[in-house]
Amino acid sequence: MNPAGGGWSWDSSYPAPAKLNLFLRVTGRRADGYHLLQTVFRFLDHADRLHFSPRADAAVRLITPLPGVPPENDLSVRAARLLQAASGCRQGVDIRIEKHLPMGGGLGGGSSDAASVLLALNHLWQLALPRQRLQEIGLTLGADVPVFLFGRNAFAEGVGETLRAVELPPRCYVVVEPPVQVSTAAIFAAPELRRDSPPIDARDWAPDDIGNDLEAVACSRFPAIASCLRHLSAAAAPARARMTGSGACVFAECSNPEEAAAVLRRLPPGLRAWTSAGASAHPLLDLAR
Repeated sequence: MNPAGGGWSWDSSYPAPAKLNLFLRVTGRRADGYHLLQTVFRFLDHADRLHFSPRADAAVRLITPLPGVPPENDLSVRAARLLQAASGCRQGVDIRIEKHLPMGGGLGGGSSDAASVLLALNHLWQLALPRQRLQEIGLTLGADVPVFLFGRNAFAEGVGETLRAVELPPRCYVVVEPPVQVSTAAIFAAPELRRDSPPIDARDWAPDDIGNDLEAVACSRFPAIASCLRHLSAAAAPARARMTGSGACVFAECSNPEEAAAVLRRLPPGLRAWTSAGASAHPLLDLAR
């Protein structure tokens, strides 16, 4: 719980929200191999939760390491150490993460955790680094990290660093988690991936533009994603289910919580699925200027 008055302290539980890609185009590839994208990011109310404890030394320790991920490679640990290096800070921290977002799900879980680490520790360590500087640090961790630091639903271009805030109407979403983890790098390395979609002006994007250039590749390599898309499309008709990011999660947009609950009930038993409202902004937006 956060302290009375809405302040953020060492006793607070810091959210790291999920994101959806409402559309995604691959518009080119740079000489260094990075892909050029256009997408719209939408935050959800569904989130991991992060907890921080101060240390008497300068160490950064992850109390809840992920299976198979060495703590020194975890994005949250790397984010804290980069923040120390960028600011000259000699304070340390223990980090505990309550995971609710799946790994390899396209919901931005690891990137969101890293961004919330940067936002929270910038506040708790009283560093006062500006938002733009945090975004620069975040970009070195991954292309999705800057939007969580930007703090608003956004039209993104380039490799994720060019962000323009967009106003999105209130919506609810049904999200299905296929029982697979998708490697983003593997999807982008696929030879059949289309890399020449025509770019659009951010001002011309409309909510009915919902294509995802990565979806066909992910479905061909992970039949479970294609199966979940079919089930969700049938349950949400006439709305079309779509994949977020490079997968694996798929989602359908609904007008209100009641409609989302009805779609959830129509899904076959055994699917891991949940509903969430779209958020108008990141819950930690006010922690940076």
